Amino acid sequence: MAHSVGVIGLGAMGFAMASTLMKAGFDVSGADLSPERRSAALRAGVAARDAAEMLAAADVVVLSLPDARSVRAVLSGSRALASRRAPLAVVDTSTSEPEVSRALEAELAALGHGFLDAPVSGGPAGAASGTLAMMIGGRPEVLAAARPVIDALAQKVVHAGASGAGNVVKLINNMLVACHMVTTREALRLAEASGVDVGAIFAAVNGATGRSAVSEVHYPAWVLTGRFDSGFSSGLMRKDLRLAIEMAEALGVRTELARHAAGLWSEAASGLADGEDFTRIARSALPETRS
Repeated sequence: MAHSVGVIGLGAMGFAMASTLMKAGFDVSGADLSPERRSAALRAGVAARDAAEMLAAADVVVLSLPDARSVRAVLSGSRALASRRAPLAVVDTSTSEPEVSRALEAELAALGHGFLDAPVSGGPAGAASGTLAMMIGGRPEVLAAARPVIDALAQKVVHAGASGAGNVVKLINNMLVACHMVTTREALRLAEASGVDVGAIFAAVNGATGRSAVSEVHYPAWVLTGRFDSGFSSGLMRKDLRLAIEMAEALGVRTELARHAAGLWSEAASGLADGEDFTRIARSALPETRS
């Protein structure tokens, strides 16, 4: 049973996961480069530590970082990991790159530690409520060691296979979401042009075969309300879509629709800056009174 958990990366997702783990009874510490985020975590009762301290002492370390480069910077060549005797389980919830995860898994395994690529879906709200969906790649014994922490964070856990498999599944998931956001926007434009109420469209589609999480959750919660605060940025969506397309190209898989969607998601085509919420891509499809 893991008792001490370190969370590296205290953004919206990491902070919510740290809070959930505290509520579940774990001894939680957190690390982040931002003084503001560290202060917010301290006010919430999360002990502030350096990343190296947590890698040296925690039973499980959870990573919530923006990209593969950040993950590699924290783990690769870590002196704390090299000198540590007790095995550590690292659960990387970042949306990273399969090849980077495989390389880190091998590096940590050579030191006697475990690494799981375990990207998540569900956003900050899912992290705060412990109802995330988690897609995991890695060795079964490492998953077993980290399972108490994972079960506190996630309601649905899929062990997709060996190291890197979790990243593959997450990139495919986000490729689909990117496409669904575009196709749902086009469907609403067609409904509006035809004079059909947007509410009627969603009531019908969400009870029929055209539904998706985008039509069932994203549009009702963040688009039609005008909130646009899902907690996931346009820049991150562009990054994930790019990585999915690059993975497909490397494997010789054709992804015509995803490539076209990537063009629509570009800053030039969408008008969205990287920091804006990704659900704002739908705003041009809304009636003027709702925008």
